[in-house]
Order: sequence, then structure tokens, then C-alpha cells
Amino acid sequence: MNLIQSDLKYIWHPCSQMKDYEELAPIIIDHAKGLYIYDTQNKPYADVVSSWWCNLLGHCNERISDAIKQQLDKLEHVIFANFSHTPAINLCERLSKKIPKGLTKFFFTDNGSSAIEAAMKMSFQYHYQTGNPQKKKFMALSDAYHGETLGALSVGGVDLYSEIYKPLLLDIVRIEGPDCYRCKYGNFRDYCNAECFENAEKAFEKYGYETSAFLVEPLVQAAAGMKIYPPAYLKKLRNCCNTYNVHLIADEIAVGYGRTGKMFACEHAQISPDIMCLSKGLTGGYMPMALAVTTDTIFNAFYADYNDGKAFMHSHTYCGNPLACSAALEVLNILDEEDILEKAKLNGEYFHTLIQETFSNHPYIGDIRNIGLINAIELVQDPSNKKSFESKKRIGYEVYKEALKMGVLLRPLGDVIYFNPPLIIEKKDMDLVTQVCRSAIKNILE
Repeated sequence: MNLIQSDLKYIWHPCSQMKDYEELAPIIIDHAKGLYIYDTQNKPYADVVSSWWCNLLGHCNERISDAIKQQLDKLEHVIFANFSHTPAINLCERLSKKIPKGLTKFFFTDNGSSAIEAAMKMSFQYHYQTGNPQKKKFMALSDAYHGETLGALSVGGVDLYSEIYKPLLLDIVRIEGPDCYRCKYGNFRDYCNAECFENAEKAFEKYGYETSAFLVEPLVQAAAGMKIYPPAYLKKLRNCCNTYNVHLIADEIAVGYGRTGKMFACEHAQISPDIMCLSKGLTGGYMPMALAVTTDTIFNAFYADYNDGKAFMHSHTYCGNPLACSAALEVLNILDEEDILEKAKLNGEYFHTLIQETFSNHPYIGDIRNIGLINAIELVQDPSNKKSFESKKRIGYEVYKEALKMGVLLRPLGDVIYFNPPLIIEKKDMDLVTQVCRSAIKNILE
């Protein structure tokens, strides 16, 4: 039995309809370097989606690999209750100088969904312990994505992931979010004052008194198709949360660590959340780890004698793992010492110009959107009226399969083809993946 047959016999792959694998079998990856992953036949694939947006500095980065190897022989893991270690302490000290002002306390978990769960529980318990037990609701945007555990899935708004589980989910105050491509106000993404925020204002007026927190993906609703919206929306949201004593939880899991051209997406709006969740790029995509970072105000509401029952009784076996902390520390070293964010900013400008020039007059592309190195093109049946293709046609998936033949990994979000590469991508690679994408779309639609 070969590797593909063994895979299909034993493995249930995530976020997949396994019947599709009868036509497109699993691609067995043998090794990787930089932007490229290589299958067992040594065929390269440009990983322009950063292997689910986590690979920040390229595959098999020598500096990160060496940092983990050095840590491995000293301490691989230790219980994080009443014990600590140098990599975790140093990581928090380093990050405290980079995160938005006011965020001071770091709570470790082991994946993004768990960080969201911790943040939600933290927010509710804070309000309960400070005289507001009525604050039991959570607000979130339509088309949001915050993870796939039940609490995180509840605040998500993408039916593809949550529809079947709705009988199990929390009752969320769902707010119609910004949709800059199909703006109901006739505005444009770069020239508006977030008039659509009136939907949130109405919700706050009705539910603010009983709402614990508002969860948001700052500036980019990633799983919704890289829907990008203006910083003005975040500014208004911060002000509204202040008015109604509602925590602002910023889900920077996918958009933090330079993805939007700044270290954190919140910086574009010059706001600071009450809780910020980090993962993915945090360890460069090497190790599972996440953080829920919060304020002294929230932390102090839990600080009491143990018998008072105010402790935050939330834990994960692998929270604060030394290997992951060592990887995360080396990521910060690389970002600082190799001037990665500035290089990525310049490359982001080149990439966006290239994609605009390649696709702006395409007969089946309705919208081109970008921020930092993130670029997305939305395939539509008729750009004149922004009409989408019928979902059963799966145009995005067909483009994905075509691009794989040409050695580029372009995993779509519905009929949105996006580029979210490692920050170390070079111009020659941008040229390659853009042309492959253009050829793949041509082969499927023209």
C-alpha cells in the first residue's frame, strides 16, 4: 500500500469533503523550504496561502529550527500552574513592548479557537465579579470567523462552518457587518466613514446593557473571503464599547504579525482592545500556541484569595509550552533584526500593483482588495451587477485544482482567490503566482 492509499484508509482531513479526494488525491509533502513545499516526487508548490495563514517567515527557517533544537535538550514541557520558565517570561516581556497600549497580562493557550474561548470566559467572569452579572451576551459580525470550538463557532457567522451545529451554539447578537464590495450606502472602501456602523449602534442601544463583549477580526474578515473594511469602523466600535461597558475582543489570530502591513491590524485604527487573541504567526507556524492578552483592569478583578472563588479556572495541558515559546521568541528576533515588516510593506505595494495590472479588466473578476501582503480577487458571473456564480459550480475550487497542476497552492474561500504569503516572499515569486493564477482562471472560465 502506498502513502496515498494509506492516507485515505486512515486519515479524515479537516475542512474537506473526503469524497473529493477520489478525484484529487492527497498530495504527500516530503520537505519544504522558504515559500515552497515539495511532494514525494520533488515537485514544488508555491505556498502562497502560508499553510492556513500561519507560516510567517517561510518553511524550515533555519533560525527558528535552531531555536527549537536548542530548547529541546533543556526543557520540552512543564506544567504551567505554579511553574514557569525563561522562554515564556522573555516572550511576554518582548511582546509587551509591541502590543497595543494597555495590554499587560498574557494568558497562554494552545490554539486560536482556545484563545477565543478563554477571552469569552474571561470577559463574562470579569463582569460577573464586578457587579454586572446580567452581561451574558456576546456580539459579533455577520460573516465572522473566530474558530471551531463551540463557543468560538457561536460567535462566528459563516454558515459553512456553523449551520449544522446551531442547535448547540450560544445565542449571539449578530450584527450586519461591513461589505465594501457590495456597499448598501454606495461608498468605496478607501473613501468612507463607516456609515454601516449604524447597524452596530442600534444593536448596542438594544443589547449593550446585557452584552459582555464584542468580538471582531480587525480590518479583515478572513474566512469570509478576505473582506477588508476601513479603520473608521474599528474606531467607532471602540468608542461604542467604552460607552456601554462592553469588552472589545480583537481576534488578531489571522491578521496579526505584519499581515496587514503593521505588526497588528488594530494599529491602523490606533485603538487598543480589552483582550487581544494571537496565534498562527506567533510561532512562525512552527508550533501550536496562542495568547489571550488583556489589561490590568480585567486581571485585577480575578486577583483575590483562592477561597473567594475568583480565580480563572481555565487551562490547557500545553499552554506555555517551552518549545513554542522559543519559536515565538526567535520570530520576534527575526522580525527585528532582519527588518522583515518594512520589506514586507514594500513588497506588498509591488504585489498589489501587479495584481491590479493583471486582473483589473478581467471579465469575471468583480473586486480586487488588499491590505499589506494580503490580496484577494472575487470571481463573479457578471461584474456589472456583482452577481456571483451558482455555488454548485465551485469555480474557486476548479481554479485551485488547475493552479495545483502548475505548482501553486491557491486554496480558495468560495469563489474568492486570495494571496496571503509568508512575509519573506520575493518579487519573482509574486510574478510567478500571479501568472499561474491568471492562467488557471483562463483555463476554467475563458
